[in-house]
Amino acid sequence: MTTDRTPYQENNHQDTSEFQKHSESDRSKSNRTQKQWSKYLYILLGLGGIGLGFFVARPMLTSSFDSPAVESQERVIPVETIEVQPVDSYQVSRTYTGEIAAIRSSNIGFSRGGEIEQVLVREGDRITAGQPLARLDIRNLETQRQQLVAEKARSQAQLTELERGARVEDIDAARAEVRDIEQQLKLQAKQRERREYLYNQGAISREELDEYAFGEGSLQARLSRAKSNLAELENGTRPEQIAAQQATVQQLEAQIADLDVTIDKSTLKAPFNGIVAVRELDEGTVANAGQSVIRLIENASPEARIGMPARVIEKLDIGSTQTLKLGSRTYQATIDSTLPEVNSNTRTQTVVFKLDPSAIPRINPGQTARLELVNEIDTDGYWLPTDALTQGIRGLWNCYVITQSDDGKQQVQQQAVEIIHQQGDRALVRGTLQPGDEIVANGTHRLVPGQIVSSK
Repeated sequence: MTTDRTPYQENNHQDTSEFQKHSESDRSKSNRTQKQWSKYLYILLGLGGIGLGFFVARPMLTSSFDSPAVESQERVIPVETIEVQPVDSYQVSRTYTGEIAAIRSSNIGFSRGGEIEQVLVREGDRITAGQPLARLDIRNLETQRQQLVAEKARSQAQLTELERGARVEDIDAARAEVRDIEQQLKLQAKQRERREYLYNQGAISREELDEYAFGEGSLQARLSRAKSNLAELENGTRPEQIAAQQATVQQLEAQIADLDVTIDKSTLKAPFNGIVAVRELDEGTVANAGQSVIRLIENASPEARIGMPARVIEKLDIGSTQTLKLGSRTYQATIDSTLPEVNSNTRTQTVVFKLDPSAIPRINPGQTARLELVNEIDTDGYWLPTDALTQGIRGLWNCYVITQSDDGKQQVQQQAVEIIHQQGDRALVRGTLQPGDEIVANGTHRLVPGQIVSSK
């Protein structure tokens, strides 16, 4: 079926198509516009949300970052304060350590060998000079001494006899012998004269005459010997004999004295006041000559030797009195001398202290001795409690000074200080502090610069 269209219809159809095209085009543009506006709206809503979030979060952020300042403006913290005053010096107490040194110490032994019969002391005993410490067996020495004493007695008797000379009885006997021989000689002479007369008369032989002649000569010789003996007795003993006998007696005396020394050395004696440190041998031991039996350390004049720096020694005077601490006790000591040698390791010199005699019974060589000296050091500063300081930077420390704010309130201001010396719970500092400044004494960890506070 064919439809015929009029020109009007064709025109109307064309218009309608174009209208539809235009309508579709308009609707497409409208849709695109709506989508663009929706996009813009979403963007605006997002930006608004972000702005709203920032506006809401801003007080929180401000509170988070600026809370100390806000808190310092809102809350007043009570603090304890002190008023600082300047000082121009401080004292430092230093302790120097040394030990008690004995002047002498000896390993004591016998000068001869022998069996030890007794050891009379124990380790730790305090002894005096000359006190017996040990003894050797001396029975053989005592026997030898008795023999020498007997020989000396005999020789002394002979010397006494020589010094006194002949007895009166011996001299009288010698004189009587001389007179007897003289009488015999006179008789012999008369008999010889008679025999000569008889011989001249021919009454006797020459032999009988010679017999009387020789008999007279024999009596003459006996008379000379008797006279010499009498003269010797009357003149006394010769000096040479006395001197020889005296030498014999002296020799025996020297032998006895030498034996007495040996016997005396068989008793070991303390050469000085001291303490028995070691007992090395006991009874029954055969000790060799020079072998150590007892080690003795002197305690009669104890000394304390303490190493100190030269700059400190310069301030000490020889003869001055110092107080030394030995254990829990204190003793007075006098500075006796300073040894010239410097210790290469510690760079100190040794100062010798003489202890008071009252310390002798209660101290021992090797015991630790301590000397405490107080030195005055000139420097300007302020004493602050260590609780008032907080650590800063570059080795400095901080403290908080109380100041007045513009509205008349008390607030803290941080100031840097340098610690010069610390002593217990306080420190000497220097910095920009002024005399009379009020310093927060403790609790500084709660403060920040500008904090409003109230002092107690």
